[in-house]
Amino acid sequence: MGNLGPVASHDGRIEIEIRDVDQAVIGNPAHDIVRLALSLASAARGNNLPGVTTAHMLEHMMEGYLRALQRPVATAADDASGDDLAPIQRSLQLSSERSWRHLATERIEGVKPVIPLGKRFWALADNERTAIEALFKEEATLAMLKKLAVNREPRKVKVVDAAYWMKGCSSLGKLRYAVLLAVGKRGEREYRLVDIKEAVDAAAPAASKQALKKIGKSQPENFADRVVTGARALAPYLGERMLASNLLGRPVVVRELMPQDLKLEIDALTREEAVGAARFLAAVVGKAHARQMDAATRKRWSAELKRHNSKSLDAPGWLWRSVVELVAEHEVAYLEHCRRYAIA
Repeated sequence: MGNLGPVASHDGRIEIEIRDVDQAVIGNPAHDIVRLALSLASAARGNNLPGVTTAHMLEHMMEGYLRALQRPVATAADDASGDDLAPIQRSLQLSSERSWRHLATERIEGVKPVIPLGKRFWALADNERTAIEALFKEEATLAMLKKLAVNREPRKVKVVDAAYWMKGCSSLGKLRYAVLLAVGKRGEREYRLVDIKEAVDAAAPAASKQALKKIGKSQPENFADRVVTGARALAPYLGERMLASNLLGRPVVVRELMPQDLKLEIDALTREEAVGAARFLAAVVGKAHARQMDAATRKRWSAELKRHNSKSLDAPGWLWRSVVELVAEHEVAYLEHCRRYAIA
């Protein structure tokens, strides 16, 4: 469930939003539904819930999504009213209790104003450090940081430390940096942690130029612009903390990390909690989609989903078929991986 979770706005409000927007494109919204369904099915299996629970989750998920699509003004909680939302509420409560100390301890292993070099953080080359310091002197970067400050008065922003951030194999060969900033005068400083991530071409299926022309839209050509535009449409709280920029000749997304931002970890679910979470999270996605559609488009899309979402045992709907096929592919890949490394 790492692609959804509590996200904070600049003024302290917290909502469950889509968190992973690197692949955001203008395309078929069904891809987001399938991605969520696969996450829910995986969570159910991880909690040792029976297959019948997964079937109920996907059924209620589609109901939650469609209801949210048809009621764009309502909240996701409204569309899941009556459900057992204990796991969601626990996650929101935990998020609201977090502070800078929690973020610093998790990300840079302490509250001292230094990024410790080691397995996760690597030393910068001179040209990297120079480029990062220049980035945080640019007007657009400073404007974003000052907009997010509780005290809106202009304050000095200084790069205290920076390092290459090794966040798994996907980081290798791409720009990825952690930057520790000091904001304000000495004695009144606040520290902030900023993530700089290279934006790359999306692997997610995008709408064709012909389809985009029909709806009067265009896909941003710059990869970073595409990611930030997608974030502001799908997850406003997250999008307002992101900026498309350029570093060392490559497109990057600059994002301030907040203590309240969490992956949604759903463990030890009961059947009722699993179904409630499915309906609620589908409503979150439905709201994100509804914000980008006019009334006529929402009506057409709802009708299209209903038409293809058969509940027949002999002819299950497209969502069920998609999830079954993807779970099977995942299991094959997982077992092959285990066999290769167990025997090697």
